[in-house]
This record gives sequence, structure tokens and C-alpha cells, in this order.
Amino acid sequence: MNHVTLSCRLLILDDDWTGDDVKFQRCFVYFVTLRAMSYSIEKTWDGQCLCHDPVRISLGESQHGDILLKVDAPFFNSPAKPIGPAGQPFPQLWDYEVVEAFFLNDKDQYLEIELSPHGQHLLLLLNGRRKMIKDKLILNFTATIKGDNWTGEATIPRDYLPSHVTKFNAYAIHGEGDARQYEALYPVTEKVKGMQPDFHRLELFQPLDMSTILSNYNPSQVSPLWTSLLHQ
Repeated sequence: MNHVTLSCRLLILDDDWTGDDVKFQRCFVYFVTLRAMSYSIEKTWDGQCLCHDPVRISLGESQHGDILLKVDAPFFNSPAKPIGPAGQPFPQLWDYEVVEAFFLNDKDQYLEIELSPHGQHLLLLLNGRRKMIKDKLILNFTATIKGDNWTGEATIPRDYLPSHVTKFNAYAIHGEGDARQYEALYPVTEKVKGMQPDFHRLELFQPLDMSTILSNYNPSQVSPLWTSLLHQ
């Protein structure tokens, strides 16, 4: 489930200019529209209903024009937290309790974001299904646990996005052993015997219009980061 939220922020800027004998002040008043897409992960990876509150994710624009990703999720405290500092990349974070978001283009180039309730994160760039070309990217991310709930906020630089992002999916994982649970925003619609959870089934991703999230979004622009990686 998803919906768009629109709000406005009033900005007032003062610009002082001093001449020889006089001081001028110009005051600019304008509105900036803030956009946010909100999603709820309400199914398991194979389309079954959940027995707990859903993970909620919102995508908006930060004050500096990057992606602001917010998480509001149940906290299961299972498995135990990763042994690594909060605010830093942690390898194989998918083996822990985590919320994930994927941004995909039509060339199967995508950004994968993994966020832990304990503050660790893992970002990967992929050029083709499961073909990682960069990982452990720096991220401004904070997480707070309160009782059986956690919230997180990450600012994702635009440069991390591949060009022409057209699709999106999100996931959540928690639990251990036979109780390990995999949840998906856009789950498998037809389960085949023997099928296992796979978050890299790109054909399941659904359309995303980045211009509803980021102002001045230029889909054809290839960031310096992606340019350097694609020409290695």
C-alpha cells in the first residue's frame, strides 16, 4: 500500500545590501512544496498476511535535495544486534533484523539500501541482477529503538541513484532459524513449489516516479559515481 503526501513550507529570506549612505533590505517570501511517498509492507515475500503491524517507509526530499528515507517499524530484537558501531556500514547486514529499499532502472542497474534498528547500514550498487559493483557506501543514518518499535532516518545522496530510476521495492527481515520471516512490499504473486525468498527478483518491482519525490529530477543524468564504476 502506498500514497503521496504533499505539504508546503514557508521560507522567508532577508538579503541586506549596503551602499555609500543607505542600507537596503529585500525580503523574499515563497513556498516550497515538500513531497513524500509512503509505503506499508503488509505481506510476506510470498503474499501471506502478517500477524504484526507493518513496516512503514516514506520517501521524500531532504533540505539539500537528496532522498530522505524514513522507517517506522516493529522491533523484534531477533537476531541479536550486529557487532559493529552504529552509523557505519556492516557487511552481510541482510543476515540480521533489517529493512531494505531498492531503486531500479530499466537496465537492471540499482541501488540497494539496508537499514538496521541498531544503527548499522549497508548500501550496494548493482549493475545487473546480483552483480555488485560497489558496497559499503557512506550514509547519514540514525535509528532509535523505543520498546517494541524503532524509527530510522537516512539521507541518501542523489549520486547513489542510477540514471532513469523507474521502479521500487522494499523488504523487511527478522527472526532466526525456522522463525526467520521475509516480508515484501511487492511480493511474489504466484508461488512455485520449492521457491525461496529472493529480494533480487527485479520483475516484481513496481513503477516509481522519482519526479514526485525529488524536485528538478533529471532522469538522464548519470552521476560521477556511477560513471566511474561503469567505465572500470
